[in-house]
Parts: sequence; structure tokens; C-alpha cells
Amino acid sequence: MFEIVDAIVKIAQEEEAARGYKAQERCGVIVAGDDKKGFKLIELANTSSDPENYFRMDPVEYHTLAEAQQILAIWHTHPNQAAEPTPADRVMIEELGVPWHIVSWPQGHHSYSEPVGYEAPYLDRPFVHGILDCYALIRDWYKREWGIELADFERAEEWWKDKDGPDLYVKNFASQGFVELPEGTKDYQEGDVLLMQVMAPQTNHGAIYVGDGKILHHVFGRRSEMTVYGGFWLKTLTHHLRHESRLQQQ
Repeated sequence: MFEIVDAIVKIAQEEEAARGYKAQERCGVIVAGDDKKGFKLIELANTSSDPENYFRMDPVEYHTLAEAQQILAIWHTHPNQAAEPTPADRVMIEELGVPWHIVSWPQGHHSYSEPVGYEAPYLDRPFVHGILDCYALIRDWYKREWGIELADFERAEEWWKDKDGPDLYVKNFASQGFVELPEGTKDYQEGDVLLMQVMAPQTNHGAIYVGDGKILHHVFGRRSEMTVYGGFWLKTLTHHLRHESRLQQQ
């Protein structure tokens, strides 16, 4: 254990020496040593668009490594912040299902966390693209409230800025059991998903209608919230969706 922490501390020190106050999070995995004894630290590239505050391991690189070796733990550094896991860290600890080591620098503190069944609350989540974003909130709501598992889709950072890009919401909603209601439908029901085009060249935001004229959503760069549906949000609506399981009950 001490050898692992010392190795991560050394990486954090090297990062600060190279970038100073703009130090980035460094990340990787811990696997069994070559002789199947002890441990080996492997560093992976941080592909986050905001590496000073978050980390994102390339999924292809990670899964390729996971197929070749047993991943025993994840490690990463927290430059200029506490070593405790963030809400996004806690979500990913559960998703990956292995322990995490986090080292803060320059404090030099260390935290060790294991999966414990953590679930991020619906409200006041920080925005971390691909982990805690508008689609993650929709997935969590459907799983917890109705027991419906929606697939997670790999989404590049700021994919919505390319008008000829993948259009992830529109491309995939039918495959997840959603049906588009006719334009102008005024019948809003709990669980309806409302797709919107918010300051982007294509549909890029999703919200859940939760009743009483309110929506639950997570806007880019803001914390998740429940707000009245109308005004700006109504004007940006592009698709009104209802899950097929709800249609069958009508």
C-alpha cells in the first residue's frame, strides 16, 4: 500500500514541478506485478477537456488493458484540492467496481475508497460530462423510479458543437424505447423526456418532466436542478418523447 501511495505522490510532484498552479490530474490503473506478486502502476492519458479539475481515461485504452490484465484499482491525483473523492469520483467508483486511490498535492494526503452502493442525488450535482450530465440524470431517474435500464453512450467532449456531428440524443432515443409524440402535444406526463437545442447547432439537452409543470435537468456547466417548464425551455424544445412502457398503459 505504501509503495503505491509513494509512487502516486511522485507523479503528482512531477506534475506540479512541470506545470505549477496549472497542474493537471494524472490517472491510471493498478494491476498485479509481472510475477503475479506485488503491484504495478500504469498511467493512462487524461483525455478530459478540463484536466486541471477532472480526469477521463480513454475508454478504448482502459477496456483494452482490462481485457489483458486484471485491474485491481484506479488511481488519480487531485492537484490543489482535497484527496477525498468528488461526487463524480464516487459515481465512477460504483460503475467500475474497483477501489480507488486518490492523492492530493501539494498536501500529500491520500484516500482509499471502495464501492459502497453510492447513488448521486438528483439535485445539486456538479456537471461532469459523461459522468454527471443531463443524460446521466435521465438514466438514473429511469432506473431508480421505474426500473428501466437505459444504455450509456460514449460521448465525446462538447460533441454538440459540431452541426454535422453524431446528434446523440436524436440518433439513439428510439433504440432505448422512446417514441416521439406529435409536435405541439400539450399532454405532459411524468417521465416524459424533453429534448432541447440550447445554444448549439443541434439537439443537445434532455430533461425529465416530473409533474406539476416542472422538469428535472442538468445544464452544461451548472448544477442539476428542478425548475418550472416554460419560457426559454419551452422555446428550445425539439422533441417530446414518451417511453413505450408508458404508452402501453394508456
